Amino acid sequence: MTEQSVRGAEPAADQADQYVLTLSCPDKKGIVHAVSSYLFMTGCNIEDSQQFGDHDTGLFFMRVHFSAEPPVSLDKLRASFAAIGDSFQMDWQLNRAEDKMRIVLMVSKFGHCLNDLLFRARIGALPVEIAAVVSNHTDFAELVASYDIPFHHIPVTKDTKQQAEAQLLELVREEKVELVVLARYMQVLSDDLCKQLSGRIINIHHSFLPSFKGAKPYHQAHARGVKLIGATAHYVTADLDEGPIIEQEVERVGHQVTPEQLVAVGRDVECQALARAVKWHAERRILLNGRRTVVFP
Repeated sequence: MTEQSVRGAEPAADQADQYVLTLSCPDKKGIVHAVSSYLFMTGCNIEDSQQFGDHDTGLFFMRVHFSAEPPVSLDKLRASFAAIGDSFQMDWQLNRAEDKMRIVLMVSKFGHCLNDLLFRARIGALPVEIAAVVSNHTDFAELVASYDIPFHHIPVTKDTKQQAEAQLLELVREEKVELVVLARYMQVLSDDLCKQLSGRIINIHHSFLPSFKGAKPYHQAHARGVKLIGATAHYVTADLDEGPIIEQEVERVGHQVTPEQLVAVGRDVECQALARAVKWHAERRILLNGRRTVVFP
């Protein structure tokens, strides 16, 4: 009997449970061998594997997508892999690939990113479940309601900021939210909130910073004859708009483009960059590397 006929008798891969293992640890020999040997010995089949060793930080990063059939389970895998994780000082996570990540979207008065993410999630282009939308205004309450998603109006003033952030954290805990997305949420988060949700908040902004700050950055850019429009999606830290970058998108523009057209181009690139960042995070393709990220697209 040929190998092909034997493999043809095996159950189809899509009948098995799918898992994703991500890890980072000090770089040393034997990491890939240890992981692949473990998966083989536990009856798992590697579907895709990506790795990267950073010579600057001395860290090793890996993402493995694999399949396994019962009686293999997530709990059993986590329990048995712990010994390998400890031996290599790994920071690791193991999750079911098909589980949609629960997220919260936050927005103020610019709704293009919100609308884009709502639509992408509905059609299945994003592997997420939007648990709620939070806003400091009510402008998009009807839009969110049309998607049958809870809308939470949490006003923010200088005097109520601490209370508003406490409400957000309670919502995150109650809804078992893994990611908060600032879809053009125009409020500066406190250092404490940034620390509590470290690695779990993604923001999007135009890439003119720090050159064009404040109001109407696209009009400022037009006045200076900018030829490249960009957007940056990054994790939020206490350093305003300086968190680890996940994705950037750019679009060239000519001298004939008006300020209003620059704004329209900016909306498009912001949507694209943010959607990719959310998708990669939800698929567990991003690993933090100090002030940078390792992305396995």
